[in-house]
Amino acid sequence: MIEKYTEKMQKSIDNLEREYNSIRAGRANPHVLDRIRVDYYGTPTPVQQVGNVTVPEPRLITIQPWEPSLLKAIEKAILQSDIGINPSNDGRMIRLVFPELTEERRKELVKDVKKKGEGAKVAIRNIRRDANEFLKKANKANEITEDELKEQQTKVQKETDMYVKKVDEAIDKKSKEILTV
Repeated sequence: MIEKYTEKMQKSIDNLEREYNSIRAGRANPHVLDRIRVDYYGTPTPVQQVGNVTVPEPRLITIQPWEPSLLKAIEKAILQSDIGINPSNDGRMIRLVFPELTEERRKELVKDVKKKGEGAKVAIRNIRRDANEFLKKANKANEITEDELKEQQTKVQKETDMYVKKVDEAIDKKSKEILTV
């Protein structure tokens, strides 16, 4: 009965993790390229599908396109993105050098991580509210009894608590990763 709401809560967690993957923490993480699309013969295509993305060093990502003609398109897509790194193109591959983060920048990133986490918690609580409204309507329509209503609402609250705890754990994990020099 409440499975679809549990699924929605899990999607909120998955979305938060995708957002966290795109936050760069001073180390090269190929996931920062996940949202970047390259114009590949008129089709927006993920960078990972137009070339070989590798991390040869902790603060370096290299992108070697399958076709040399794509170098300019990849470079342009990276420059237009919000990752804040200038690509260097040597005619064969693109290098992205990640600068060391300053203490101030790390603190800003941790604030951003917490803000995104709070957003995920709000989404989860909204899903709880929707589930409880759904259960109350089912009770009014005599589809479920008062006891079933209470039991299901308790289940919804337990699920909510569990997912909020997962968000807190994700916030802590990402914050520690960012603050680790």
